[in-house]
Amino acid sequence: MSNLKHWIWLTQRKGLAGQNAVRVLEHFGAPEQVHAADEGAYTQVGGLSQETIRSLMDKSLDQADRVLGDCDRLGIHLLTRQDATYPERLKAIHQPPMVLYWKGRQVAFDEEVAIAIVGTRAATPYGVQMASKLSAELTRNGALIVSGMAQGIDAAAVRGALKMGGPVVSVLGGGIDVVYPKYHKDLFEDVAAVGTLISEYPPGAETKASNFPIRNRIISGLSVGVIAVESGRYGGTLLTVNHASEQSREVFAVPGPVGAPESEGTNRLIQEGAAKLIMSSDDVLCEFVSRFPGKLKLGWDAFASPEVEAQRLEGAAVVPEHRELTRSKEKPAQAKKDDIPVLRWADCKNKLTDDQRALLLALNEGMAVADDLVERTQIPARRVMSAMTLLQIQGYVAEESGKRFRAAVKLKME
Repeated sequence: MSNLKHWIWLTQRKGLAGQNAVRVLEHFGAPEQVHAADEGAYTQVGGLSQETIRSLMDKSLDQADRVLGDCDRLGIHLLTRQDATYPERLKAIHQPPMVLYWKGRQVAFDEEVAIAIVGTRAATPYGVQMASKLSAELTRNGALIVSGMAQGIDAAAVRGALKMGGPVVSVLGGGIDVVYPKYHKDLFEDVAAVGTLISEYPPGAETKASNFPIRNRIISGLSVGVIAVESGRYGGTLLTVNHASEQSREVFAVPGPVGAPESEGTNRLIQEGAAKLIMSSDDVLCEFVSRFPGKLKLGWDAFASPEVEAQRLEGAAVVPEHRELTRSKEKPAQAKKDDIPVLRWADCKNKLTDDQRALLLALNEGMAVADDLVERTQIPARRVMSAMTLLQIQGYVAEESGKRFRAAVKLKME
């Protein structure tokens, strides 16, 4: 297996991006061979500028060492094109990223009904509502939401998924440790706690406007379908849709008012037959039910009253149909010790996030209110409440009177 240093070194060569990177890798076979080659070998590749060749002749790995050190310090993981867990659907696109940096929960994208939701930053209240609503419905019914982290439609889609207690993936246009926009710091933390942050840029990399069109191919590449909620006649949303079409992804669009600038792009996609008109999550999910048997549910719209839907979209905790969580003011009957399910601690690594594991371990010491858990784990209050909501939905934690939490499973330490 290639050394991570050489993969990072390769991504840092000037002018070596897109097809040039693909061509160089195909010619030499692996990053180590690229690093070991001389100037004469580089000229045989063809199509490389003198600037790129000079950059390839710089064999220093110091910068790569610094990146690896930053990743270790910040809890950021790396995934290269040679890794078995690198998504096949992403590997198959034009110009797949050589290296992905990620933080949070590792996702098996090839097994997920990953749906990208994209749209304008200058979203209308209608667009924000539709992005949040669709994201919440899709998450509730088994899909995985993929989006960016920009204001407007991206942020609404991410929040909609988080409100349903489901994981969400945000693909960034800069380093994972660089919060952009800065006022989305809480959103970054929430996604890292329950979902995944992904970037092809190393820690510390500045978020540039020129990065976003390049980033968009990853959003569509990780997904099986792309939903455009609001878009002007030109812009990044339509670039993502173009990537999706080239990658043979399903494309959907939300119709908007005729004449509204924010909906001109999406309305034209529908008019020209480039996107399927959708009005609910079922219009999307029905395209994938047969491809992912047992993964999805349909009919959430039909059973949700306007009042229930409003509560869900306002952030109320949602309980899966197969599990009931009680929050009665009356003290529930204590379960017998032998009746409490046993959870192997070794299994928690794949089932739970770092925050969830720390909180479950803290509750193993006895019941506690949220403030106690913050003190015991040193996890910020916002992340504690987010993780506790998920633990309740999963049935690992129960809430009793006085807003006290207790473990609903018995940990088996091995």
